[in-house]
Amino acid sequence: MMPPKSTTYLLKQLRLLMKNTTYVPKALHAYIIPSGDAHQSEYIASCDQRRAFISGFTGSAGTAIVTDTGAALWTDGRYYLQASQEMDENWTLMKQGLPKTPSEAKWLNKTLDVGSVVGVDPYLLESEWWRDFARELQGGGHSIIPVPENLIDIIWNERPPRPAKSVVPLEVKYTGLSHTEKVKQIREDLVEENASMLIITALDEVAYLYNLRGSDIEYNPVFFSYAALTQNEAFLFINKGQLTSAARESLQEKEVKVIIKPYEDLPKFIDEQVPLQSGKIWVSNHASHAVTQMIPEEKRLSKLSPVAVRKAIKNSTEIKGMEECHIRDASALCRYFSWLEKEAIKGTQTEISGADQLQKYREELEDFVGLSFSTISSVGPNASIIHYSPSPETDRIVTTDDIYLCDSGGQYKDGTTDVTRTLYFGTPSKFMQECYTRVLKGVISMATCIFPTKIKGNCLDTLARKSLWDIGLDYGHGTGHGIGMYLNVHEGPMGVSWRSYPDDPGLQEGMFLSDEPGYYDDGKFGIRIENIVRIEKAETRYNHRDRGFLTFKTVTLISWLNDYHAECREKVGKLLLQEGHKDAYDWLVRETEPIG
Repeated sequence: MMPPKSTTYLLKQLRLLMKNTTYVPKALHAYIIPSGDAHQSEYIASCDQRRAFISGFTGSAGTAIVTDTGAALWTDGRYYLQASQEMDENWTLMKQGLPKTPSEAKWLNKTLDVGSVVGVDPYLLESEWWRDFARELQGGGHSIIPVPENLIDIIWNERPPRPAKSVVPLEVKYTGLSHTEKVKQIREDLVEENASMLIITALDEVAYLYNLRGSDIEYNPVFFSYAALTQNEAFLFINKGQLTSAARESLQEKEVKVIIKPYEDLPKFIDEQVPLQSGKIWVSNHASHAVTQMIPEEKRLSKLSPVAVRKAIKNSTEIKGMEECHIRDASALCRYFSWLEKEAIKGTQTEISGADQLQKYREELEDFVGLSFSTISSVGPNASIIHYSPSPETDRIVTTDDIYLCDSGGQYKDGTTDVTRTLYFGTPSKFMQECYTRVLKGVISMATCIFPTKIKGNCLDTLARKSLWDIGLDYGHGTGHGIGMYLNVHEGPMGVSWRSYPDDPGLQEGMFLSDEPGYYDDGKFGIRIENIVRIEKAETRYNHRDRGFLTFKTVTLISWLNDYHAECREKVGKLLLQEGHKDAYDWLVRETEPIG
């Protein structure tokens, strides 16, 4: 295992800058380093990994705060173990979600002297977060101010350059709708809200709206951009050199010709548009504080972007693509698990070599573009790290003596996959068997439930946990996240978790989510089972107040129970035989024998 990153000198440099009024409007007593980028992305480009640079913690979620004398990092249950291993003695780990852990603002109010000043890059904090944070700090006698130049960038001597990779069109045969049709839908949403303009800041929303894909952020087919819509015009703010000729041509449809402007022109554009717009200017409540403040409050409509909801409900073409790419993806996983079962006996394969082999199988599949996230290939104690990523320093051999957890996914032109299986190639302990069975019961409970249309996903979370709760066990992550159609593997605004999703519009037909309970015994083993499920109409005896009821259809086809096993054999087995993968087919048949 690698030693934690030494941060003593970096923190010393940062604290000097916090007092230097050449770089800050006034001397700071605390500086916040969020995880995200200017678009509030979950996964970010290497040039935006500022929190990882200053703290050493490389997980996808967390907030670092540096004061004159201390440094603390907040992260959720997925990353407690990882963060404790990656951070040095300068840092205090604040475990979000535990009852005794104070929020960032409460901690600052308790830690700082009255009258202290807190600074942050305004592009890196959501407007709602800033508003609530500022209100709480003010209650403690403190203030928060925007810092124009990011202080981490100043001390980051070898900061990677911002990516500017090629952007290509995604054909209507995959998207189901042209960008003209999508723009028309969003304009209808604007009319309903009496808004005359929409500013789009989320990268996946821009990619979805204009049917474009890129690769500026690893594993996410997006590109650095903003977009804006009025009833008469459509704009794209991007480094023009990134657009291929095919992409530029695709944006020139007769009904909606997209006007292309430089990426950095958004502030100037908004300033020019404010006096010209008769209605409200709609900006997502998840947009940065910096962009939000460009729109005067009296003209601002700050609520969930209509693109987010449209994107979450897949059309018939997208549904077909998502289901078909999961069948192809399952064939690669069957080949992999069949191969790995034989290799485990030899003890010659490791977490890394296994992940590499799985990627090779996926690369052979039609319409494969790349992985949807870094493969979590984990053995024994590494499997207890929820978002573990194997490295040469932590790489363990796959054997018959330890549990093996594999969470992986692919990006295909017709969809995005995300699936987890936990295997034991020898004989697991009785405790492991009980934990696995209870996790599986949670998967089935979620997958077979029936629920009213538009009920919040938060209401279903208990179904997946009850079997674990019955014996005093639990897991520290959500039960289900939305998933994109050849977009981000984690996609809102809905989800299933013990936490509420404030923007959840309610579960609706055509949405895709993950179903992934688990259990993790720190330092020993981890278990997770994950399928992707599609929401479809349910046939019920009654229909209370004509509300309509929904259920889940599992689209991840690998191995499950009886009826599901039969479907796996029929769909995935047929593909394996067509491809000539007899060993994988035999493995699938054996693993899907009916349970009596």
